[in-house]
Amino acid sequence: MILMLAGLVLFIAVHVFTTLRGARAAAVGQLGLLPYRAIYSIVSIAGVLMIAYGYADWRAAGPAQLWEPPLAMRHIAATLMLLSTIALGGYLVPSHIRAWLKHPMLVAVKLWALAHLLANGDAATMTLAAAILAWAVYDRIAVKRRGTPLPVAPAGWSGDVVAVVAGLVLYAVLAFWFHPYVVGVPVMG
Repeated sequence: MILMLAGLVLFIAVHVFTTLRGARAAAVGQLGLLPYRAIYSIVSIAGVLMIAYGYADWRAAGPAQLWEPPLAMRHIAATLMLLSTIALGGYLVPSHIRAWLKHPMLVAVKLWALAHLLANGDAATMTLAAAILAWAVYDRIAVKRRGTPLPVAPAGWSGDVVAVVAGLVLYAVLAFWFHPYVVGVPVMG
């Protein structure tokens, strides 16, 4: 549990730091853009690894069950995850999806977190999903306050096709390979 919580603090702290534009600009000015990005990436990856290993340890130890989700929540979560992977696909290419969602990666993260909050009742998953959801909501507010230019829809729909196909492929990989073999929890069947 401690490792996952420390990883969450590290990951969220480095991401919140980037929303503090004055502090970020000072760090980039002092370090240079490439070293700043390298440090940001290393710290982010370290946080993700700590979260992953800490989560696995906490789950193996048998975290407290905070609530027992109804079976219907699994179906709702599966649908939310499909929408999440398509939103993530929309982040990758210029598309109407990207323009409509404005910040598709944050939408994908929020949908992921919500899906996992609805379908799980154990303390480990609830803690992880709630922390990630809170960060994503904060980050969306920070992005909106910054006035970051919003994506514009392209003329054609090929980007949307790519986004949906990429989202479907990612969904299949997560549902049929990653979740059962890496997380140890089957989501299909």
